[in-house]
Formats: sequence, structure tokens, C-alpha cells
Amino acid sequence: MNFEKKIKTLIVKKPLKLDCGKTIKDYPIAYETYGSLNQNKDNAILVFHALTGDQFVTGLNPITNKEGWWSYAVGPNKAIDTNKYFVICSNVIGGCMGSYGPSHKDPNTDNAFGINFPVITINDMVNAQFNLLDFFGIDKLFSIAGGSMGGMQVLQFISNFPDKSKTVIPIATTSSHSAQNIAFNELGRQAITADSNWKDGNYSFNNINPGKGLAVARMAAHITYLSKKGLQEKFGRKLQEREDFKFGFDADFQIESYLRYQGSVFVDRFDANSYLYITRAMDYFDLAKQFNDNLSNAFKATKAKFFIISFTSDWLYPTQENKDIVIALNAIGADVGFVEIKSDKGHDSFLLDVPDFLSALKNFLDKSYKKNKI
Repeated sequence: MNFEKKIKTLIVKKPLKLDCGKTIKDYPIAYETYGSLNQNKDNAILVFHALTGDQFVTGLNPITNKEGWWSYAVGPNKAIDTNKYFVICSNVIGGCMGSYGPSHKDPNTDNAFGINFPVITINDMVNAQFNLLDFFGIDKLFSIAGGSMGGMQVLQFISNFPDKSKTVIPIATTSSHSAQNIAFNELGRQAITADSNWKDGNYSFNNINPGKGLAVARMAAHITYLSKKGLQEKFGRKLQEREDFKFGFDADFQIESYLRYQGSVFVDRFDANSYLYITRAMDYFDLAKQFNDNLSNAFKATKAKFFIISFTSDWLYPTQENKDIVIALNAIGADVGFVEIKSDKGHDSFLLDVPDFLSALKNFLDKSYKKNKI
């Protein structure tokens, strides 16, 4: 991808010791902003993206020429109103949209790092992104928000930096990755590494791409983002442009064709090694473990106001896993609100046009902002 001219990049000079024991410095963080930072610098919202997201939250993504991943929620007069708030989002380290990742050059070999890139964690991602506050001269964020892996980063951020945000919005997330989710991620990684084009992670050196494996990984993951009811209502057993079975292994069913399409377009915008690294970071995430298996202690030092959102049909990060975070916060008397949104769109509900979700998000932010200004 030749997209350097379209990407804003911060080069972080300060060394960062990673959880794996290695230290990085002089590394790039690619970021994007929306709206304007006010004079008091108290209207900033740091948004964290999910597994396959990037810094292009809303509007037209200049690399893919498609709508930003949270266009339903972020923009003028939307739930996260860019007429009012200054939104910052960066590509996570380990990613493939400009931030330091496995596709960057290894100075020791002058080739892409590939799997010689250090293994990273959610904690590492958050500690790297914190440098954006210093860059913009922001002492305290108005809010931090994100869904799925973005929600994990939200939880880690407020745990690491308890006095750096007034409000905290984890959406459709968890405080630790379940065995089921680790299993799905491993399925995806095995699909990639089994592709003969993967070449032990050195495919870019060979000018090839393990596209088939990455497409299968995306297909498997995409199923988990949907719901059984939603799939049945949208596709059922409808055939793909035919009246009867072909008695072969082409895509007879519409759902098969849909998944194949999702896999094929994903390969055009994502790096296979980044997929390995980011899914591994999600699997390692266990916030309670960082505090002797007491999740409440992760939030003891913060006075931030929390608003946790889950969805009825999300079986990837079900409501109970979100409620466990609420319980941990209640145990220390934290200021916490919670809502479960009724939706048949599954885990992806937070990315889609779900009016009850968008209005709940907007009401919380606007009321908190107004209260903050009084």
C-alpha cells in the first residue's frame, strides 16, 4: 500500500518497554482527528478501534475510499458530535495503516519485520497511544470510547492513566478474552500460517500475499460478529442467483457468497501478519490478572464516570461479560451506568445504524459535557 502521503504520523522518540521485554523507540503512530480542539483543550475524545479498524473513524477513508468504520456514530450532529468534540483515533501498534507494525522495515535486515516484530499487548497499544495526549497538549480527555478490542483498550487506558479522562465508554467488550474467543482467533491464525504463500511471515520479501488464508480467517471471524437470528432473517437458505443446487462446491447459498466477498475485500486492505499480532494481543488481554485477579482494583484510582453498553444478540462478548465490569466497578463505589441495547445485529451492532444505541451514546456524552461546563 503506497499511502504515506495520506496519513498523519507522529514519530514517538520516547522509548517504550513492551510487555514482552523488548524496547521500541523512534516509532510511528498513525492518527487522524475530527472536529476542533477548543481553547481549554477539554473537549477531546480518544476513540480506540477494534481488530480490523484503523484511524479513519468517519467520513471517507482516503486509503480504501470507503466510509470510516464508525460513520454512523461520529460526525457533525451525530452521537459523537464533531461540531462539539475533538475526536482523535490512532492505528494501533502492530497494525497496518501506518503505525509501527510487522510490515515496517527491520533496520537490521532492511526487509519487513514479518514475525520478527515484537509480540505486543493491549497494554502496549495503550501506552503507545498515550503519547498523542502530550502531542496535542491535552492534560485530560473528556472521554475515551471504543467497542470490542477498542473497549479493551478503553479499560486498559483508564487503569493505566486513572486521572486522564472524565468519562469512560467501553462498548460490547470484556475484561479478559474467553476460551471461545481464543479458539476463534487461533482458527484464523492457523488459516493464515497454513497458506503456502505465508512463507514463515516473509511473504512481502517474496512479493506475494497469503490472501487465501487471510480471507478464510476473516470469514470465520465475521460469522462471530453476526447473530443467528440476523443471519437467518437476511439470508436464510436463499440460493445465490439460481433456482436449484448445482451439486458442487461453488457458492450455492447467499450466505456462502456473502462470506466469500467479505474475505476477498478484506485481503485488499489488511496485512496477514498484523492479523496474527493483533489477535494475539486480544488473547493475552486479562485485566484482572494484572491486579491479582481482582478486577475492581484495576479501577480503584480513578474518579471517572463510566457508561458500559452491551447488546442482546452479541454472543462474542455477551452481556454478562460486560456486566462483570459493572459489578467490579460497583464493588468500589464507582460512578457507573449500564445499558443493554436490544438488537438482532450481533456483536457488530455497535458499528451499525442501531438508533437506541446511538441515542444512548449521544445522551450520555452530551449530558456529561453539559454538566462538566456548568
